[in-house]
Amino acid sequence: MTDVDPRLKILATVIDLASRRIVGWAVADHLKTDLVDDALTDALVRRRPASGLVFHSDRGCQYTSAQHARLAAVHGIRLSVGRRGQCWDNAVAESSFSTIKTELLHRQPWPTHTAARQAIFEYIEGWYNTRRRHSTLGYLSPTAYEATHHEDLLPARQAA
Repeated sequence: MTDVDPRLKILATVIDLASRRIVGWAVADHLKTDLVDDALTDALVRRRPASGLVFHSDRGCQYTSAQHARLAAVHGIRLSVGRRGQCWDNAVAESSFSTIKTELLHRQPWPTHTAARQAIFEYIEGWYNTRRRHSTLGYLSPTAYEATHHEDLLPARQAA
Protein backbone atom coordinates (compact mmCIF):
# COMPACT_ATOMS: atom_id res chain seq x y z
CA MET A 1 0.00 0.00 0.00
CA THR A 2 1.92 3.01 -1.17
CA ASP A 3 -0.71 5.46 0.11
CA VAL A 4 -0.33 4.34 3.70
CA ASP A 5 2.46 5.47 5.97
CA PRO A 6 5.16 2.81 5.54
CA ARG A 7 5.30 2.33 9.31
CA LEU A 8 1.69 1.05 9.25
CA LYS A 9 2.09 -2.40 7.82
CA ILE A 10 0.12 -4.92 9.76
CA LEU A 11 -3.33 -5.29 11.31
CA ALA A 12 -4.09 -8.41 13.35
CA THR A 13 -7.65 -9.23 14.38
CA VAL A 14 -9.51 -11.76 16.48
CA ILE A 15 -13.02 -12.42 15.17
CA ASP A 16 -15.92 -14.13 16.91
CA LEU A 17 -17.04 -16.62 14.25
CA ALA A 18 -20.63 -16.73 15.50
CA SER A 19 -21.24 -12.99 15.27
CA ARG A 20 -18.44 -11.86 12.92
CA ARG A 21 -17.55 -9.21 15.50
CA ILE A 22 -13.92 -8.12 15.65
CA VAL A 23 -13.36 -8.67 19.37
CA GLY A 24 -9.66 -7.90 19.48
CA TRP A 25 -7.21 -6.14 17.22
CA ALA A 26 -3.76 -4.59 17.09
CA VAL A 27 -1.75 -2.52 14.61
CA ALA A 28 2.03 -2.52 14.33
CA ASP A 29 4.88 -1.79 11.99
CA HIS A 30 6.11 -5.39 12.26
CA LEU A 31 4.87 -8.91 11.75
CA LYS A 32 6.18 -10.40 14.98
CA THR A 33 4.39 -12.64 17.44
CA ASP A 34 3.84 -9.65 19.74
CA LEU A 35 1.36 -8.26 17.20
CA VAL A 36 -0.91 -11.31 17.19
CA ASP A 37 -0.50 -11.71 20.95
CA ASP A 38 -1.59 -8.08 21.41
CA ALA A 39 -4.72 -8.72 19.33
CA LEU A 40 -5.50 -11.90 21.29
CA THR A 41 -4.87 -10.14 24.62
CA ASP A 42 -7.22 -7.34 23.53
CA ALA A 43 -9.92 -9.94 22.80
CA LEU A 44 -9.34 -11.68 26.14
CA VAL A 45 -9.67 -8.42 28.06
CA ARG A 46 -12.87 -7.48 26.23
CA ARG A 47 -14.59 -10.88 26.26
CA ARG A 48 -13.18 -12.74 29.27
CA PRO A 49 -13.97 -16.14 27.71
CA ALA A 50 -14.20 -19.36 29.65
CA SER A 51 -11.35 -21.82 29.48
CA GLY A 52 -11.51 -24.12 26.48
CA LEU A 53 -11.97 -21.45 23.82
CA VAL A 54 -10.74 -22.50 20.37
CA PHE A 55 -8.58 -19.94 18.56
CA HIS A 56 -8.30 -20.66 14.85
CA SER A 57 -5.63 -19.10 12.63
CA ASP A 58 -3.54 -19.70 9.56
CA ARG A 59 -0.13 -21.38 9.74
CA GLY A 60 1.86 -18.16 10.03
CA CYS A 61 4.97 -18.48 12.19
CA GLN A 62 3.51 -15.99 14.68
CA TYR A 63 0.56 -18.29 15.34
CA THR A 64 2.66 -21.43 15.62
CA SER A 65 5.36 -19.90 17.84
CA ALA A 66 6.17 -21.05 21.36
CA GLN A 67 5.41 -17.53 22.63
CA HIS A 68 1.87 -17.62 21.23
CA ALA A 69 1.34 -21.15 22.54
CA ARG A 70 2.34 -19.99 26.04
CA LEU A 71 -0.16 -17.11 25.96
CA ALA A 72 -2.89 -19.49 24.83
CA ALA A 73 -2.02 -22.06 27.51
CA VAL A 74 -2.09 -19.45 30.29
CA HIS A 75 -5.67 -18.59 29.28
CA GLY A 76 -6.87 -22.14 28.62
CA ILE A 77 -7.16 -21.56 24.87
CA ARG A 78 -6.92 -24.43 22.40
CA LEU A 79 -5.02 -23.44 19.25
CA SER A 80 -6.23 -24.62 15.85
CA VAL A 81 -4.49 -23.93 12.54
CA GLY A 82 -5.75 -24.36 9.03
CA ARG A 83 -4.57 -27.03 6.66
CA ARG A 84 -1.60 -26.26 4.45
CA GLY A 85 -2.71 -24.62 1.21
CA GLN A 86 -6.37 -24.27 2.24
CA CYS A 87 -7.33 -20.60 2.15
CA TRP A 88 -10.95 -21.50 3.01
CA ASP A 89 -9.92 -22.49 6.54
CA ASN A 90 -9.35 -18.84 7.36
CA ALA A 91 -11.94 -17.33 5.02
CA VAL A 92 -13.75 -15.18 7.62
CA ALA A 93 -10.53 -13.39 8.58
CA GLU A 94 -9.46 -12.95 4.95
CA SER A 95 -12.88 -11.56 4.07
CA SER A 96 -12.76 -9.03 6.90
CA PHE A 97 -9.28 -7.87 5.83
CA SER A 98 -10.51 -7.44 2.26
CA THR A 99 -13.48 -5.42 3.52
CA ILE A 100 -11.30 -3.15 5.67
CA LYS A 101 -8.93 -2.51 2.76
CA THR A 102 -11.77 -1.82 0.31
CA GLU A 103 -13.97 0.28 2.58
CA LEU A 104 -11.26 2.17 4.48
CA LEU A 105 -7.57 1.84 3.77
CA HIS A 106 -7.53 2.08 -0.03
CA ARG A 107 -9.90 5.06 -0.18
CA GLN A 108 -7.42 7.78 0.78
CA PRO A 109 -3.78 8.39 1.65
CA TRP A 110 -2.78 8.16 5.30
CA PRO A 111 -0.23 10.81 6.24
CA THR A 112 0.81 9.24 9.55
CA HIS A 113 0.70 6.02 11.50
CA THR A 114 -1.42 7.76 14.14
CA ALA A 115 -4.00 8.91 11.57
CA ALA A 116 -4.28 5.44 10.06
CA ARG A 117 -4.54 3.77 13.48
CA GLN A 118 -7.26 6.21 14.56
CA ALA A 119 -9.18 5.57 11.33
CA ILE A 120 -8.92 1.81 11.88
CA PHE A 121 -10.20 2.24 15.45
CA GLU A 122 -13.16 4.32 14.27
CA TYR A 123 -13.90 1.88 11.45
CA ILE A 124 -13.84 -1.26 13.59
CA GLU A 125 -15.44 0.10 16.74
CA GLY A 126 -17.78 2.68 15.20
CA TRP A 127 -18.79 1.03 11.93
CA TYR A 128 -17.80 -2.59 11.31
CA ASN A 129 -18.94 -3.99 14.66
CA THR A 130 -21.88 -1.69 15.31
CA ARG A 131 -23.49 -0.74 12.00
CA ARG A 132 -22.08 -2.69 9.06
CA ARG A 133 -24.58 -5.32 8.00
CA HIS A 134 -23.38 -8.84 7.18
CA SER A 135 -25.30 -11.12 4.83
CA THR A 136 -24.24 -14.17 6.88
CA LEU A 137 -25.95 -12.62 9.91
CA GLY A 138 -29.28 -12.00 8.19
CA TYR A 139 -28.19 -8.44 7.35
CA LEU A 140 -27.61 -7.49 10.98
CA SER A 141 -24.49 -5.85 12.35
CA PRO A 142 -22.36 -8.00 14.66
CA THR A 143 -23.57 -5.98 17.66
CA ALA A 144 -27.22 -6.35 16.66
CA TYR A 145 -26.74 -10.05 15.98
CA GLU A 146 -25.23 -10.60 19.43
CA ALA A 147 -28.03 -8.62 21.06
CA THR A 148 -30.78 -10.58 19.31
CA HIS A 149 -29.07 -13.96 19.67
CA HIS A 150 -27.66 -13.47 23.16
CA GLU A 151 -29.37 -16.54 24.59
CA ASP A 152 -28.21 -18.70 21.67
CA LEU A 153 -24.60 -17.53 21.93
CA LEU A 154 -24.18 -17.58 25.71
CA PRO A 155 -24.34 -21.35 26.31
CA ALA A 156 -21.87 -22.02 23.47
CA ARG A 157 -19.42 -19.50 24.89
CA GLN A 158 -19.74 -20.85 28.42
CA ALA A 159 -19.26 -24.42 27.23
CA ALA A 160 -16.33 -23.56 24.96
